[in-house]
Amino acid sequence: MAEKFFWADKIADRIIKEKKRKRKYVCASGITPSGTIHIGNFREVITTELVVRALKDKGKKVRFIYSWDDYDRFRKVPANVQKDYKKYIGMPLSDIPSPFEKNKSYAEHFEQEFEEQLKKVGIKPEFIRQNIMNKKCRYAKLIKLAIEKRKNIMKILNKYRKEPLKDYWPVVVYCEKCKKDATKILDVKGYVIEYSCNCGFKGKVDFSKKGIVNAPWRVDWPMRWKYEGVDFEPGGVDHSVYGGSFSTSKEIVKEIYHGKIPIYIFYDWVKVKGGKEFSSSTGNVLTLNDVLEVYEPEIVRYLFVGTKPKTGFQISFDNDVIKIYEDYDELERRYYEKKVNPREKRIYELCQIKLSRKKPKKISFRHLITLVQTGKLKGLNKESKLRAEKVKNWLEKYAGEDMKFEIQEKIKIRLSKPEKQAMIALKQFLSTENYTEDELFNEFYNICRAVGIKSSDFFETAYRIIIGKTQGPRLASLILTIGKDKIIKLLEQVK
Repeated sequence: MAEKFFWADKIADRIIKEKKRKRKYVCASGITPSGTIHIGNFREVITTELVVRALKDKGKKVRFIYSWDDYDRFRKVPANVQKDYKKYIGMPLSDIPSPFEKNKSYAEHFEQEFEEQLKKVGIKPEFIRQNIMNKKCRYAKLIKLAIEKRKNIMKILNKYRKEPLKDYWPVVVYCEKCKKDATKILDVKGYVIEYSCNCGFKGKVDFSKKGIVNAPWRVDWPMRWKYEGVDFEPGGVDHSVYGGSFSTSKEIVKEIYHGKIPIYIFYDWVKVKGGKEFSSSTGNVLTLNDVLEVYEPEIVRYLFVGTKPKTGFQISFDNDVIKIYEDYDELERRYYEKKVNPREKRIYELCQIKLSRKKPKKISFRHLITLVQTGKLKGLNKESKLRAEKVKNWLEKYAGEDMKFEIQEKIKIRLSKPEKQAMIALKQFLSTENYTEDELFNEFYNICRAVGIKSSDFFETAYRIIIGKTQGPRLASLILTIGKDKIIKLLEQVK
């Protein structure tokens, strides 16, 4: 069975074993929309989605939730946001206007952007906006409990701190006047908090009736585990180190809320090959849309499905793209020929948004590099046309110069006598009527032997004449794609 070979199935088995007697399992994920949601954040949601699929494949009902932590404070102005947004620092992300369009909040802009991207790769969780949950006072009882047991929470947090907390409140109040969190709690009686703000305002708020309070992350996370009954949730390496937020949250959910600790797995970072780690708050981002410009949705999934969450990896945009497409196509071929092992079968199926009964008919990425640059795109089926768009984007934005070429109209180089003889022989062979790509390839070496030229010199000469470079796509394929008549016309200039 595939379950023995795939990490998500093992986690699903563990959830079923440890979280018995549940009618429906809850798998969670989420992020603070502090800026553009990057591909590193995507790793969390696809990790959760794969466990959701594994549970469903075992016949279990699952609630897949994704929390937008949009009631968090605005901390830092990202590089891609206007500089005057510093005035909003300290306000909830959901209460700041969008810097890009009217009638949206800052949070909504980034949330909707990412939600649309997730649809493209077949991920459709139930989105929960925490600003709405807080403003509707849904967590009031749990926040009250945290306040009542604040000394216990402080004791848990201080286990992992070099400088112990002394005057600690497990709640933040957003000022009713300036809307910022620059507040100090003066007193709490039941649900009523008395507070003062740096703006000079003083007030009282009943947080069971007016939702202007928010729990800080290390309390908010376990509070929501309790509220939603979360059975599984992954977290980044930063949350998973000793003393990190998972260390404290699992103690708080158990000791303060008498809730259960979710099954947890940490995931490592994703980088661009040769690039930096991503950060929404700094604006250093590569989005899921950016990746989808070059990779098909199923291949984006393939990059993540085939790598265990605990293993970091790089997303390539150089010539490795060709190899990744070839590896995926080979897996797809063997899947439909029923030549895959159980692990490979499971990986391929989890890459699919919708599994096709028949093998999709697509031209290889490598061959499309030639077709795109020679303009030979007529007659392509839908799948190949979509892949050709990925090739175009890759050639425009990322491909090395060795992969780009332009068909030459005139010969611009001087040829030695053996080179002339070889090119004349090539022209003569091309003038014959019928031959396959393999037969043409084999003829290259027959010509080399006949005229006494090194094969490396033959190929370099042909490439320089045809595309003005010393190397390029497979020569036989290139010639047949361009059309032998055009190549013959070019070679007629050899005298």
